[in-house]
Amino acid sequence: MRAYELMVIHDSDLDDAEVQDALKELRTRIEDVATIAGVDFWGRRKFAYEIDHKTEGYYSVIELVAEGGAMDPVERGLRIADNVVRHKLIRLPDSEAAKRGLLAGATSATDAD
Repeated sequence: MRAYELMVIHDSDLDDAEVQDALKELRTRIEDVATIAGVDFWGRRKFAYEIDHKTEGYYSVIELVAEGGAMDPVERGLRIADNVVRHKLIRLPDSEAAKRGLLAGATSATDAD
C-alpha cells in the first residue's frame, strides 16, 4: 500500500453546495479504489496566476492510501471533469506517510531514535 495526497481545485463559478456535491462524488469514486484517511477543504482561494481566465477556485486536499496504479481511473476522470480547474496526485514518501500515521506498521525516523 502507498500513501498519496490529492489536491483538487474546483471551478470558482460553482456555488458552495455544488462544490460540496462534486467533492462528495469524488470521495465516492476514490473510496471504490482506496481508503481515505482525511479530507481538508480549504475553501475559496485566489490563484497565484490566472488559469483559464479564472483567478479563484475551491481547494481541497485528500490524504489516501491505495495500491500502486489504483488511482488511475480517478485521475482520468479528474482530467476530463468540467468543474475541475487543476488536480495533483503525489505519492508521499514513506517517512512522511509514517509521520502522518497513514501507513500501518511503518515507523517514522523520529520514532526509530
